[in-house]
Amino acid sequence: MSEEESRQPPSRGARAQRTGRSSQLRAWGRHHRAMCRDSARRLIRHPLSSVLTMLAIAIALILPAGLWLTLDSARLLDAELDQSATLTAYLSKDIGEGEAGRITEALRAHEGVADARLITADEGMHEFQQSLGLEDALARLDTNPLPASVVLSPQDTAPERVRQLADTLEEVPGVDEMRLDLAWLERLRRLAELGQRLALALGALFGLGVLLIVGNTIRLAVESRRQEIEVVTLIGATHAFVRRPFLYSGAWYGLGGGLLAWGLLSLGGQWLASPVTALAESYGADFRMPTLDWLGSAVLLLSSILLSWLGAWMAVNRHLADIRPR
Repeated sequence: MSEEESRQPPSRGARAQRTGRSSQLRAWGRHHRAMCRDSARRLIRHPLSSVLTMLAIAIALILPAGLWLTLDSARLLDAELDQSATLTAYLSKDIGEGEAGRITEALRAHEGVADARLITADEGMHEFQQSLGLEDALARLDTNPLPASVVLSPQDTAPERVRQLADTLEEVPGVDEMRLDLAWLERLRRLAELGQRLALALGALFGLGVLLIVGNTIRLAVESRRQEIEVVTLIGATHAFVRRPFLYSGAWYGLGGGLLAWGLLSLGGQWLASPVTALAESYGADFRMPTLDWLGSAVLLLSSILLSWLGAWMAVNRHLADIRPR
């Protein structure tokens, strides 16, 4: 290579390639924005059919979302019940209060016990009288037939662990009997497990319903624009180019359906809040209707958008395969 050739400026091919890629990226972004706006305008031109489709999506989402909220409240209630799960150690009748206090300390120091509370025989009789309303009848007894007892709070409230702890503590000197009732806790957990599986099954079923609803709507839109699709395909448009506006339509349907579902859930929760709270208070419970927080609202909206987008994608791909330019 001569000296003059080495002094020539470098080729502009790399710069031109970078400019070409940058312009292609800008054109791609402009087309996405245009298709997003165009699909929104098409939905606005037919408000009744668009709202009906969004309402169908919302109805399909409300039931699994409502079950999810109910199960979330049930998990909170289950945690509270776990904290109230206790064991009762009945001491021998011939044990005095001093010895009962020492046994209580020994039980409290045992591994697996979170707390221990001593109930003397007199305190137990007093509570028994108040709960049954038999003060006069029980006051005539010559001796107190109730033994002292120790109420224990286990650290691990799993039924199997509580049973093992009861068997171990029953061997402590001075403990006459260990009493535990875990049937209600097991039933509650089985109901919670059943509810979770039911919510998953209904979520999958109604998610399929969203796919079918949006898929059928997009299928009709593809058929109505069949000639337009054939023309743009003839001049070299790719399937991605043709598919883009329909995918945005599906996303708009999903967003609208998710917002409607959120609004209906909020209104339904407010409508039911008063009678549910009154019913819970009549049983001495503190229960409030569950509401969607920001995370639950985001999950609901994203699920609706993704399901609708997926339904649109499946419908467009299915019908693009059948459309051939003439």
